[in-house]
Amino acid sequence: MRQVEMKCLSRRQFLQGAAVALAGSKLPLVWSAEPGLQVPPLPDRSKNAPTVPVSIQRCESYEPGLVRRKLDEAIKLIDGIDKLVRGKTVTVKLNLTGDIRELRGLPASRTYHIHPNVAAALCAALDKAGAQRIVLVEALYYREPVEKVLTIAGWDLAAIRSAGGHKVILENTKNRGNWPGYSRLKVSWGGYLFPAFDVNQWYEKTDVFVSLSKLKEHASAGVTMASKNLFGILPTALYGDDAPNEDTVQARAALLHSAKRGVPDGVPGEIDRGVPRDWRYRIPRIVADVVYARPVDLAVIDGIDTIRGGEGYWNDGVEPIQPKLLLVGRNAVCTDAVCTAVIGHDPMAAHTQPPFQGENYLRLLAAAGVGTNDISRIEVRGVTLKEAIYPFNRKSVPAAVLNS
Repeated sequence: MRQVEMKCLSRRQFLQGAAVALAGSKLPLVWSAEPGLQVPPLPDRSKNAPTVPVSIQRCESYEPGLVRRKLDEAIKLIDGIDKLVRGKTVTVKLNLTGDIRELRGLPASRTYHIHPNVAAALCAALDKAGAQRIVLVEALYYREPVEKVLTIAGWDLAAIRSAGGHKVILENTKNRGNWPGYSRLKVSWGGYLFPAFDVNQWYEKTDVFVSLSKLKEHASAGVTMASKNLFGILPTALYGDDAPNEDTVQARAALLHSAKRGVPDGVPGEIDRGVPRDWRYRIPRIVADVVYARPVDLAVIDGIDTIRGGEGYWNDGVEPIQPKLLLVGRNAVCTDAVCTAVIGHDPMAAHTQPPFQGENYLRLLAAAGVGTNDISRIEVRGVTLKEAIYPFNRKSVPAAVLNS
């Protein structure tokens, strides 16, 4: 696999550059899965989408010292993060989807949630690289303080704060939190479905943004890693089933999944692109839009313990597995493409083809120029892709993956 270098840009530079490139491009328009579905005025930049290396490390357990060593090595293999985070505020989006409960007798952190020891190892790495402040965020479905919720879930917050050099801040971003209002993140080219999103201000008022996510399949999106994790930055106070409600503990199904209700007054509404009121098309487009609006600077994927067959305890037939892997990259799409291949799926699969029940959001993101989903263009460092493959669906691995 060959490496194509991508200069590190700020969020503002990325969006400005992408908007200019899209405006001047003569490439063909993005293909849509649904006949007659309105296609956005976006040229397909897939063949020229940026690529950066992704590292893979074998990690046999969640023993704290082992996780730190393996994560440090994975970060080192992508040329480190010192220049990225030194003297900066770093906001880390955790993957703590749904309620916190056991699955098949195992805690959420061993199945469908990020493990606290991976979060601690990341905080230690950020502190060592010189981060000035580390903010851990997630839109939790709880009214209790974040500290209480995570402690009940088994997180040793004292250890995490110590690992982060006592620079760690926690916030529930289901609403505006401690901020006086929301920040608006815009999709500069217009968006597949939404032109902008209102979010907790930590997602904008940060120098570096990290997606810390679990290696999983997803019942409605196909796969969920660094990119799909960003679906959770949308505050339930504005996008939830009872929005607007700053005290909400509701999910986002009615508005985002099925369009059974609209956004509250003052919140950017969706664009009429003829998209069916069907999660198979809405969810992938929302994921693509939110990742474009809030680019990821560092993706860290916990694949030590996880589940197959879905994203949480609410999916029928899910079961715990142990791929024993950590994956790290500087581009969410590149990292997710490698992750998708690792679990035995083709990241370039056509829309509506397994594991994607609807549109493949990795194709949409590649077409938008965020990053490549072509694993033949991504340099994998550390454990090789073929050595790391751990098929989740027990079926044969696509030739596109084996021959990469």
